[in-house]
Amino acid sequence: EMESKVSEGGLNVTLTIRLLMHGKEVGSIIGKKGETVKKMREESGARINISEGNCPERIVTITGPTDAIFKAFAMIAYKFEEDITNSMSNSTATSKPPVTLRLVVPASQCGSLIGKGGSKIKEIRESTGAQVQVAGDMLPNSTERAVTISGTPDAIIQCVKQICVVMLESPPKGATIPYRPKPASTPVIFAGGQAYTIQGQYAIPHPDQLTKLHQLAMQQTPFTPLGQTTPAFPVLTVAGKQRSSAVLPLQAITIFPCICPGLDASPPASTHELTIPNDLIGCIIGRQGTKINEIRQMSGAQIKIANATEGSSERQITITGTPANISLAQYLINARLTSEVTGMGAL
Repeated sequence: EMESKVSEGGLNVTLTIRLLMHGKEVGSIIGKKGETVKKMREESGARINISEGNCPERIVTITGPTDAIFKAFAMIAYKFEEDITNSMSNSTATSKPPVTLRLVVPASQCGSLIGKGGSKIKEIRESTGAQVQVAGDMLPNSTERAVTISGTPDAIIQCVKQICVVMLESPPKGATIPYRPKPASTPVIFAGGQAYTIQGQYAIPHPDQLTKLHQLAMQQTPFTPLGQTTPAFPVLTVAGKQRSSAVLPLQAITIFPCICPGLDASPPASTHELTIPNDLIGCIIGRQGTKINEIRQMSGAQIKIANATEGSSERQITITGTPANISLAQYLINARLTSEVTGMGAL
């Protein structure tokens, strides 16, 4: 009964539905000078908000009475189908891909959406003709999951109606930590007193702030070109205590304007070992290993952190890779430690 009321738009309940979109999809929804989203807001009567930021992913929040939400969804689904049709006119593909939307749903409601033994999700798939997938894992740093719906615009609209019914019947339990997409982070490399960001195969000079920050770091930290012996650790005074092993020396990093594929001239891999105080290892590892994984990806080096040994106040870090990989990994570890010790925040 509730379902029929919802689908007729007679159930005047205000709902909020969150969608996860890539930048290109968001651009399509916004349209030139914001004309498309303005039209969607006016014609559907729903509030449509798009999260800020230069993130690869953005959150589109649709709020309003159920009938307004369904109108907004229909407009988005048909817009995406139009984009698919336009992109196909320039390609040789013969089969038309389905429209795909990703909803962000509190994890506490996903059980009701799946149903006992998957009965509810199966029923939604069969009655609407849409494909529905509920992600097994929660989105990073949140208690929400992605629910992916794909099919024809009409199948998607019917599917969203049924999902709304489930969400109305089973409100979220406890507090929900909403998913917030992270800004795109591009590796930053310093060389010759200038900051660069890596874009594809090129090193692009970076804005002045980072170069100034780097020059500031250079004045305070011994600088050793690659291959020379490492100087003694500088002594930092933190909260009245002297810490000699807190900051690693910066290494010189050579930037090549183009890394040409096909030339097998990579230097042989070598290994470098560091010791880090136990109480600072957390800032290098990060939550659930996020920071150490970032350092591995950016540097291209293999980084192993030894398990804590009883009675020792330090941990061993082994870095393996080419001299350039090792140098960059050392620099990034140093940047994490510097930000932790000086309270500058992440670089």
